[in-house]
Amino acid sequence: MHKRSVLLLLIAVGFLLTIGAVMLASTGEFAQDAHGKPYFFIKNQIKWILIGTVACYGVSRVDYHWWLKQWVWLYLLAVVLLIGCFVPHFGTKINGSHRWINLGFAMFQPSELGKWTAICMLAWWFSQEEGLEKQFLRGFVLPCACIGFLMSLIVIEVDVGSTALIGATLLIMIIVAGAPWYHIAMVVAPGMALIAGAIVFMQERMGRFLAFMHPEKYPADAYQTQQGLIALGAGGFSGLGLGNGRQKLLYLPFAHTDFIFPVIGEELGLIGTLAIILAYILFILGGVSIAVKSRDRAGMLLGMGMVMIIATQAAVNLGVTTELLPNKGLPLPFISYGGSNLLFCMAAVGVLINIYRQGVSDQEEEQYELIERAQVAERAVVRL
Repeated sequence: MHKRSVLLLLIAVGFLLTIGAVMLASTGEFAQDAHGKPYFFIKNQIKWILIGTVACYGVSRVDYHWWLKQWVWLYLLAVVLLIGCFVPHFGTKINGSHRWINLGFAMFQPSELGKWTAICMLAWWFSQEEGLEKQFLRGFVLPCACIGFLMSLIVIEVDVGSTALIGATLLIMIIVAGAPWYHIAMVVAPGMALIAGAIVFMQERMGRFLAFMHPEKYPADAYQTQQGLIALGAGGFSGLGLGNGRQKLLYLPFAHTDFIFPVIGEELGLIGTLAIILAYILFILGGVSIAVKSRDRAGMLLGMGMVMIIATQAAVNLGVTTELLPNKGLPLPFISYGGSNLLFCMAAVGVLINIYRQGVSDQEEEQYELIERAQVAERAVVRL
């Protein structure tokens, strides 16, 4: 299975990138911000796919332990850039949110670096000392405080989705590390309170939540998700055909970014949407298999963190676009238009490849199993 794990991972990622490029070619020319250029988005996306592929290869050649050792510098850089989002002429405000930094040649979201930093920090932290995850102060309070500070900087950008995503990844990594259940409960409670507070005090987010609960009473806020459901329903089993979708004709906002999944359902039907879900399942299976076959605890935690943050983001996007969750504005990994998130996802794949290259091979695992069986048999003989 270990040999096949990286193959599953790469097949899944390759399929998602391909379907994303094809659907952007179909939807991008109808977006309001296409600047009158029909191939504006697909050209940019192909550019970012190439950059992401180079980044994936480069990261795959770097020992994953290096990222863990650099977590302090990554943390400081993330804090500076997150604060920089509010600096005039450096940070950029779009749609009421201070999430972007203008690099001149491209826009960058520092929250993506925040995700990377959080995973590296937690993987390093829980791999330093056996049993550390059982300690209340050093194994729970300190790491949660560090990640909580990053989350607070992201939430004041008005980016509740990324904040919740990092919080969910924090919870998953604490569970994987083996923390006691009462520590886990103490993560869930303040995390839910933080998200609830953000929803209540941010009018736009409160509108989305109310629209989720009572779409018939708040048609304006529920418009996007309702149009997404219309697109999914119109596609039926086999879809209307590639390029024949109608909701992308300015009926469905952000059809090329956060709501690209309903367009896939409309044009490729149930077959296309199930293929997307299957690809994410293969990605999870391949990534988790790589993580659990890591040679050390640090690699296992790092790999699980990278897999789960992408998988959780995909699950949230699918939940939002099918109206199972309130609208949170998260892109669909590897598919939606956007350079920052695609670069992060491709770099995460590079980390998983590096963990795989240093992992336990099938032959070594068989040897370990034979040794373990021999030890069990020897103990049984001694008891007799």
